[in-house]
Amino acid sequence: MLIIDTHAHIYSPDEERYPPIDNPLRPPGGKASVEDLRAVARANGVDGACLIQTSTFYRFDNRYTADAAKANADWAAGVCTLDPDDPHSPGLLRQYVLESNIRGMRSIPARDGRLVHPGVEALWRTALELGIVINVLVGPDKADQVETMLGRFPRLRVVLDHCMNPKAGPDLEATLAKVLRLARFDNLHAKLTFIPTGSATGYPCADMHEACLEVVRAFGAERCVWGSNFPNRLWTPKVSYEEHLRIFRELLPLRDSDRRRILGETANRLWFGGRLKDTA
Repeated sequence: MLIIDTHAHIYSPDEERYPPIDNPLRPPGGKASVEDLRAVARANGVDGACLIQTSTFYRFDNRYTADAAKANADWAAGVCTLDPDDPHSPGLLRQYVLESNIRGMRSIPARDGRLVHPGVEALWRTALELGIVINVLVGPDKADQVETMLGRFPRLRVVLDHCMNPKAGPDLEATLAKVLRLARFDNLHAKLTFIPTGSATGYPCADMHEACLEVVRAFGAERCVWGSNFPNRLWTPKVSYEEHLRIFRELLPLRDSDRRRILGETANRLWFGGRLKDTA
């Protein structure tokens, strides 16, 4: 079975070449470079990965993501993050796509808090022209604005990062309802990374399984993808890379065809043009 990790953050050990921001959020123990990711992926039978720009370490300096994606183009694709308030960002996005192996952009609201914003729209238009994917990163308070943007860009492939971070507890149903309402947009895809981040327990995070299955039923497995949240010691300290993958490989009651779509086939189509193969 082809497996693609659609959500991995990477950190360079060379901080002179790739300097971090002030007071960066550091992964405990290091071991979070693209080489470390590749080793963990291989050990778990993962065939490819999306390298997600680490804004909490580099902010809008995408050089490490771009360089790592280009150097590892046989199994990786890069997803950059650009400043929607900077008028140079659309041109920079075009440059990254044409010169490096950047196949997606993580979209965040503008400085004033709006997703429906001229700077955000300029980046989405550029992504549509370039044929790359938008990963939109927002909370449930921005659901209406996501709706507006999807209506304005019906041909753009969009992924809802972390599905707006549903968490076990009193707000779960309300957040989930907003995610499910967005499923009617055929160009929107759900990134199923929220089981370990939303769980109130450790592995196997059973309190979030049904929420995940509801998202799969609403979107269809052909519009769902899995991501690890690497490095897991930082982002999912109660759940390891192997355990997170096992939840989707074995524990969730999915049809085999749906499991294949969620774990690899959908991601292969979105970020890799269908070129990755199962190497296990």
